Amino acid sequence: MKKHLIFTTTAVLAALLLSGCGAAVKRCEAPELNLPERITPYETVDSLCIADLEWWDVYADTLLQSLIRKTLDNNRDMLSAAARVREFENLHRVKKAGQLPSLSARFYPQYEQYDYTFDDKVIDPEIGLKATLSWEVDFFGRLRWASREALAEYLSSVEAQRALQMTLIADVATAYYELIALDNELEIVMRTLETRSENERHAKLRFEGGLTSETTYQQSKVEYATTAALVPDLQKQIKMKENEISMLAGSYPTSVQRSLMDETDTLIRDVLHVGIPSELLKRRPDVRVSEQSLQAAMARVGVKWADRFPRFSISLTGGIENNTFQRFFSAPFLLGLPDIVAPLFSFGKRKADYEAAIAAYDNARFQYEKKVMQVFEEVNNAVVSYNSAREKVLLMQNLKDAARRYVDLARFQYINGSINYIDVLDAQRSYFDAEIDLSNAVRDEFLAMVNLYKSLGGGWKDSVQADTGKDKKTEKKK
Repeated sequence: MKKHLIFTTTAVLAALLLSGCGAAVKRCEAPELNLPERITPYETVDSLCIADLEWWDVYADTLLQSLIRKTLDNNRDMLSAAARVREFENLHRVKKAGQLPSLSARFYPQYEQYDYTFDDKVIDPEIGLKATLSWEVDFFGRLRWASREALAEYLSSVEAQRALQMTLIADVATAYYELIALDNELEIVMRTLETRSENERHAKLRFEGGLTSETTYQQSKVEYATTAALVPDLQKQIKMKENEISMLAGSYPTSVQRSLMDETDTLIRDVLHVGIPSELLKRRPDVRVSEQSLQAAMARVGVKWADRFPRFSISLTGGIENNTFQRFFSAPFLLGLPDIVAPLFSFGKRKADYEAAIAAYDNARFQYEKKVMQVFEEVNNAVVSYNSAREKVLLMQNLKDAARRYVDLARFQYINGSINYIDVLDAQRSYFDAEIDLSNAVRDEFLAMVNLYKSLGGGWKDSVQADTGKDKKTEKKK
């Protein structure tokens, strides 16, 4: 009979331990993603993806690579994210350790004196050394769910750090390409300014020689002044962009080393693949942040469910206690105490907490579904923008070539007296605008490529943990 009772009790406890987790979250519905067959309607399904390339393979400019590495090492947001990862890693260890027994020790000398009556006062000294072993038996999974919640929050911080790295790399690359585009635009303006100065000099000589009217000379002066007025604004933008890059790199404003814009540089346009939908969700760290937030919300549901049931803990205290040092080791004691704390009546508070946790989970589920949809929208927009930018570069190149030919013909006809000087100025303005438009188009193609690489989840597959001292376990596995 006694054996049967022990067996039955053990079976019931095992059933509680195994079924508690499933019963706690049975009302938590799985997210409905309904992923499309392909990421964009413009691409065929392909297992290859440019996001699988390392960022230093995408951004081959060594000066840009140096800036990115400096940013990952010194950016304050990156360092803050590293500290947050370490914080949640240790909080998870705290929650995980809560499932195990704890052992504490206490030594105390005590001197008590009291007089409850008008008799002589009583003096009661006491010296004790106690050790206590305590353990909460996690029948309903409260501690396990709390550990899962802490684990999800820790993993979320890791993914948030990776998402930050992905964003920072894109921000540095964007600012860098904008900077070299401004340099190129300033170079075009300065080159055009030299041409305008030469035109003004020739117009002055022709005017003073009586070959043309003053109107032609004044037109040349207006063109020179108009072009010269562009220089200060461009210089200001260049300096502000350098300051922006310095800030991203975690330093005070300073000059930034950079390359010249190469209008023939195509990055990796010939290997454009956007991959397959399911892989996109694995690559995007910000999607995994949302997913881990969903897991944490589910774990909180489990915690609130378990809070509605009794808690069972066992405490075992043993030690030595006496009133003198002489007989200190002659009075050992041992005390075992099971403790059951059960909620009886709390006016629906615990049930309301449970229902609130389920509602919070539903909110996290909807946010996760929305995040997935936003990611697919971002990728579609990025592909469209890149294809448009690439096509525009080709058109602007043709426009520049045509404008250059137009200038040569206009000069030839002006020298032969077939057209007026105003026609030459129109041709030069058209060529100047075409040069600026081509420079901006090349810049936009670079930026569209950066945005596409980022939207596909590229840029975080680096040993960021080793660089900033976080997630050492993950780095060791690598």
